[in-house]
Amino acid sequence: MNRVTHEDSRQRRNLFWPEISATQVIVSTLGVLIAVGGMDHGLFEVLQGNKPTGGLVVHAIGEQNRMWAYGTEDAFTLIPNFLITGVAAIVVSVLIMVWSVGFVHKKQHGFSSSLNLAVPGWRRRRASRFFTLAWAASTRIGKPLTCLRAVFPNSIRGVLAKLWLGCLIAFTLLALIALEIAIVGYVPRVNDSTLALRICWSILGVGLGILLVALLSGFAHDLDRIDWQGAQKQ
Repeated sequence: MNRVTHEDSRQRRNLFWPEISATQVIVSTLGVLIAVGGMDHGLFEVLQGNKPTGGLVVHAIGEQNRMWAYGTEDAFTLIPNFLITGVAAIVVSVLIMVWSVGFVHKKQHGFSSSLNLAVPGWRRRRASRFFTLAWAASTRIGKPLTCLRAVFPNSIRGVLAKLWLGCLIAFTLLALIALEIAIVGYVPRVNDSTLALRICWSILGVGLGILLVALLSGFAHDLDRIDWQGAQKQ
């Protein structure tokens, strides 16, 4: 009995918010960020008015609303009208946000349903990468990677399990900064548009790396969380 109590105490010390699924929080955050990006596309497409798109790949931000040379926000759409495309993008984005916050953890309303809903309406080249990660991570909610036990010893896994929230916050800030640069093109003390574009892509690259660490950390957290819950039942 003392051994179980000691193990329970050790696992709780190693966990940050042991009652919370880190993977679920990460996937929900990703879904909300993707929805915010979709809304910005939809808004600028609506501003272009009731006119044909002229193709499958469009500039979400038209010339009248463009704030810098590379601020076109290219997107793929099957709907041949800017106004309808924009409204559809906004509606789909709201649904993705609702799914991400309220239903992502439920098997019958999983993130895969949200993904299938989003694809017909709009697709962004940048967002598709994060969508894929969010969908893949959503399949592990409540089912952490048990292989981490073999890869990382308990001491390393305990440290790794504490990093997910900090990495998630850092990724969220970087994603919002990249979105601002993509739309507005503003980087402090940078007047070269090409350099600003490179900085934008660099921020996204760094953010992707931090997101991968957050996911790995989240898996480690949830694995320790399940172990802790098992010890609680004994």
